[in-house]
Amino acid sequence: MSLPSIRSRRLPILLLLGLDTLVFVAVFNLSGWLRGIVGPERWIIEPLLVPLLFTITTLYLIDGYRTRTEMMSADYTSQHCLACLMAMLATLLVTFVAFPANYPLQGSRSVIAITFLVISGLTLTYRRSLHRWLHLDRGDRSVLFIGNSAACKEFREVCASNGMAEKIVCAVMEEQAPTKPIEHSDSLMRDYASVLTDIRSGKLRTEAIVLKESAFHMPLDLANQLTELYFRGVPTYTLELFYESYWRKIPLYRINHIWLFQEGFEMARSPIFGRMKRLFDVIAATTGLIIASPVLLAAALAIKLQDGSAVLFRQSRVGLHRQSFKIIKLRSMTDKPVLSGDNRYTQNDDPRITRIGGFLRKTRLDEVPQLWNVLKGDMSLIGPRAEWDELVKDYDETIPCYHFRHLVKPGITGWAQINYPYGANIDDTLRKLEYDLYYIRHFSFVMDAAIVLRTIHIMLFGKGK
Repeated sequence: MSLPSIRSRRLPILLLLGLDTLVFVAVFNLSGWLRGIVGPERWIIEPLLVPLLFTITTLYLIDGYRTRTEMMSADYTSQHCLACLMAMLATLLVTFVAFPANYPLQGSRSVIAITFLVISGLTLTYRRSLHRWLHLDRGDRSVLFIGNSAACKEFREVCASNGMAEKIVCAVMEEQAPTKPIEHSDSLMRDYASVLTDIRSGKLRTEAIVLKESAFHMPLDLANQLTELYFRGVPTYTLELFYESYWRKIPLYRINHIWLFQEGFEMARSPIFGRMKRLFDVIAATTGLIIASPVLLAAALAIKLQDGSAVLFRQSRVGLHRQSFKIIKLRSMTDKPVLSGDNRYTQNDDPRITRIGGFLRKTRLDEVPQLWNVLKGDMSLIGPRAEWDELVKDYDETIPCYHFRHLVKPGITGWAQINYPYGANIDDTLRKLEYDLYYIRHFSFVMDAAIVLRTIHIMLFGKGK
């Protein structure tokens, strides 16, 4: 039987950690030797723990150790370079501010810069090589979905939208035994008995098994075979867990009024998390407003010179526990947009967006005044998008459990904002809600740090709304 090897799971992570450590130490000492700072008889190792920690942390925040990350893309390449740059800046800041004057790295600013420049290219190169190798190994592996025929078809459609349609094999098991053999024109939708036979014989190489949670009774022989495969190394998921592990979102079909009583939701349940997040928000908002004040003044002047209208845009939005507040943004659209029907959503080529506004929206500079909302306590730096109260009324009526997103403060940026483009219709709202609910359930300060880093990337490379 052909089962997933360990290299498809933990080994690549350990390999990358080991390579990153060895490459960083080697590149720094080689650069130091060429610059006459490090002697060939004694390498610098212990002082490199700080910059190495920063490097590993920033790469972790952009999923640089996650084997499912698309490392061949231009988007990941720019994120990778940005992560290395952030690690270098953090190293320089800590080295020359927090450490004493005799700290070994204080005479090595040029070596630090050269090291990070070189490792940004090297670490990206062997990550791409590992990515190719893993995908060659996984290329002929399938994801087996077991459920009724309707669920199988729906799962195939969702996977197609995520670029995985060709990997899916559906094992059909009806809630009631069929009165006649199942007929499928699609060779990737089969009865579960034949699929399991192919897995045991090695004809079907399997990356994962996904189980549709349903009311049907699973036959004992099927349960035993799945248990055997699980203990032999085949990752097995419920549908909800598969969504969370592969796509980092929550399938809306799973949401009901008792969903909140599951594990997680630390931000909503634990006061200590709320207080720590609030402290971070106040510090970040104060610092951000001070640093951004020259940019805000320049943007305000440009908006005023453009058409003489108001610089700031204010609108009623829904926040924590459905409380309304006035959000503040730089005006990026005409002063009196039409707010009815489809015009309630801003489109990519919306004629109401001004010339200056297009730049502000692309770089997300129009969002910066919301730091004042963060300082006041209406918002957090990170959280679900604060929606217009008129839209929220419609969403509450049409989307079950939409109000769950109001368990936390809305944010300037968030998990949905960095993973899904601007919502321009009700379908987009549903897709973004899947990401919002994932954030609410799995909140952590590490996740917040990852969102901040990816938001900076979006601002620098102009991929905002």
